Amino acid sequence: MSKKLFECKRCGFCCQGESTVSLSSDEQKSIAAFLGLSISRFLEHYTVNKGSHIEMKIVNGHCIFYDEKNKLCQIHPVKPFRCRQWPLHPSILKDKDSFEIIRASCPGFAKEATWEEIKTLVKKHEFT
Repeated sequence: MSKKLFECKRCGFCCQGESTVSLSSDEQKSIAAFLGLSISRFLEHYTVNKGSHIEMKIVNGHCIFYDEKNKLCQIHPVKPFRCRQWPLHPSILKDKDSFEIIRASCPGFAKEATWEEIKTLVKKHEFT
């Protein structure tokens, strides 16, 4: 039996801040359909066009789809890959220091989880 190395605690940390999530065209279509909107209406109200890519808007210091009161993602069933992946993203696990920074801010990591175990988990893509 393998131990659980990470379990989301719904703290909302990953949905807050000024960094945004870029959306692929498939993600744009999925979210628009989930919200019952046309692509153009979705893009107009919920995203920012950065020229080379489309990003979700940030409102009041968090993702436009983050429900701060209930600590829920309003588009959870269709949230972008980048959001589903967090915090188990290869770029933040490049070294132990990067892992420790994220670990300190994300209560979802098991206390006994090591950098080596998390690296292995990311490489195997055993997360959703």
